[in-house]
Amino acid sequence: MERREFLKSTSSIALVSQMPWLVSTGCSRPIQDGVVVNDAHAAMNQTVVRYVKKPETLLELKKEIAYASRKNLNVCICGGKHALGKQQFATKGVLVDTTKLKRIHSLDQEIGIVKVEAGIRWPELMDGIAKLQKEESNPWVIRQKQGGSDELCIGGTLSANAHGRGLNMKPIVDDIEFFEIITADGELVYCSRTENPELFSLAIGGYGLFGIIYTVGLRLMRREKLKKVVRVIDVNDAVSTLEEAAANGAMYGDFQYNIDESSPSFFKTGICTWYEPVDELNNEPISEEGLTGDSWLDFLYLACTDRTEGFDAFTKYSTSSDGNIYWSDTSQLSAYNKDFLSYINKNIDFDAPMSLMLSELYVPRSELPEFMSKSAAILKQHGIPNVYGTVRMIEEDNETFLPWAKEKYACIIFNLLVKNTESGKIEASNTFRDLIDAAIGLGGNYYLTYHKWARKDQLLECYPQMPEFIDKKKKYDPKSIFESDWYRHQKKLIS
Repeated sequence: MERREFLKSTSSIALVSQMPWLVSTGCSRPIQDGVVVNDAHAAMNQTVVRYVKKPETLLELKKEIAYASRKNLNVCICGGKHALGKQQFATKGVLVDTTKLKRIHSLDQEIGIVKVEAGIRWPELMDGIAKLQKEESNPWVIRQKQGGSDELCIGGTLSANAHGRGLNMKPIVDDIEFFEIITADGELVYCSRTENPELFSLAIGGYGLFGIIYTVGLRLMRREKLKKVVRVIDVNDAVSTLEEAAANGAMYGDFQYNIDESSPSFFKTGICTWYEPVDELNNEPISEEGLTGDSWLDFLYLACTDRTEGFDAFTKYSTSSDGNIYWSDTSQLSAYNKDFLSYINKNIDFDAPMSLMLSELYVPRSELPEFMSKSAAILKQHGIPNVYGTVRMIEEDNETFLPWAKEKYACIIFNLLVKNTESGKIEASNTFRDLIDAAIGLGGNYYLTYHKWARKDQLLECYPQMPEFIDKKKKYDPKSIFESDWYRHQKKLIS
């Protein structure tokens, strides 16, 4: 079947009967003893919850928490369902889906803070604040959003303390003025750096364990025009190139490294991109959109079948956009097709159902070349293809209780093509453990969001405050109303 015909005729939900392993990427279906749910990216976290609720108001949200408390039920929280370690799911728990809580409450046009319900997704937020400023020649816009799919909700971005392609930027905590959270006792609590500061630091990067974030006060910035600069460079020059660009005013950038394991340039060269300010008077943002969801599928197909051709094609595409002018906010949007798993399994002759598993590791910036060399050897040893990889810069986070950005890091993202079988998961987990060891050996760590495969020693080396984090969880939620399979795993791992 041709790809375009497939996209018109098939969805991931329709393929459930053909591919039971998929369950439904990001959707749910009732069964006799509950509802089966799965994550929206890898579909490797099939979980049975009691039922799913989608409250539309604060009152409905409070009622759900009160009912769960009376009945001694656990509550788990999801939005876009893109976390990959079951942070949003609890077996036999009540799943509260926040995606109907997406109203924009207010926009302070004097200081640039928007108050928005936490279930709103980034494109909805961007469109909403634009509509509130139709006559504004110099509008407020988002400062940063997480990379990858745009379909994460704001509450999920906070709960993972995610980051994007920003240069000289901390994770999303840096953009949060305040939030309101419904705690285990059913109260709506206002949190900021000066009011309930401990809960502020725990809930950002707290994976939904301290309550349901209801509204967020997000700091904005004035919209800017940016010129895209694209260069093919060596990994040894990636950090210095991006740091120099940032010093000269570039706001965003990254380095997408060569994923072709048959090439001598594997993990050694890549596409370095940054966005620098331009003269307001002489440039207009281009009107055509960038990479579409269909084109994204084309590149993914090549990355799964012929990484030599795929990376060459992606390099040509990227360099063709050198010099284009963009708006600072919309330049951060990403192409993503939610049916990609169904597509590749339908159109590529794999010997087992396949999935993509993300992970992100961090090393001091000076150690990036050495880490990339070690990572290349690890992936070749395990024989698992990496279909997409990028390096981003991050500033130190000194505000959250469970920070992953402990210093100025280089952030290395992997997206591995793995078998969605028990043996495939074991091989993937061994691969990621080896990558974590490599990062730790160079003074780095790993991101908790993407899987829960780290060993106990790795967890405690990278997050020594995890036992205290769990104690704080018990303090704020003594009945353990808010739970997840990820949390249960962490508790058991360090017990």
